[in-house]
Amino acid sequence: MGAKCSKRAKKTATGPRRRRRRNRLRTCRTDERTMAQRRISGGKLFITAVYLVAMCRAVPVNDLLDRASQRSDKMHSLSTLLTQEMDSHFPPYGRMQMPRPADCHTSILQTPNDKEQALQVSESDLMSLARSLLRGWVDPLAVLSTNAITLPHPAKSSISSKIQELQEHSKSLADGLDILSGKMGPAAQTISFLPYTGGTDLGQDRVTILNKFNFLLSCLRRDSHKIDSFLKVLRCRAAKLQPELC
Repeated sequence: MGAKCSKRAKKTATGPRRRRRRNRLRTCRTDERTMAQRRISGGKLFITAVYLVAMCRAVPVNDLLDRASQRSDKMHSLSTLLTQEMDSHFPPYGRMQMPRPADCHTSILQTPNDKEQALQVSESDLMSLARSLLRGWVDPLAVLSTNAITLPHPAKSSISSKIQELQEHSKSLADGLDILSGKMGPAAQTISFLPYTGGTDLGQDRVTILNKFNFLLSCLRRDSHKIDSFLKVLRCRAAKLQPELC
């Protein structure tokens, strides 16, 4: 760009041609300044990202687990509020058509059923389970977010807002657990693939749409509780608390 502008600047001109030459010079200089600013801005963003990652890696494991537990607790609270909002206008006969919890797409993952069982699982395996469940909800959360906008429910605006918030918390928690797992060894970095095959279309009639939407939320609530429980057990172990205090 600079060389091209210089060559054009050497040409002599008078009247309209001279004005055109000056305009071209201004345009070239503006483009060069813009490109330089973009390079500087991009460099600053990259340096900021590297700095933040380095800072997170320098934070003690106990503190990272505290933050992760707070985030997972918020996720479970949001999923609970969402199911309560859905239940307020969910047709009673729709519940009879709801699939069983065993039909949730994450049910293929073998997980502890309660805290007592979770206490028997290694730290690395608990981290792997929590990360697998989080990754398994990336696509279903996107489906819920897309369908919440047109959901045949009077609280659809509130539901849509909460689901977007859930997506943000889920992404932030997943990023944090990626850093934590790096401190815990290869086993913690293992992730089980949990494909969601339900598709993006929840149906055509009101009852079917509400039924499928509510079912997904019930699965999410169950899994967010598991993630929260696993992280709280990990936090207790990191603090070296007695099992009964976890």
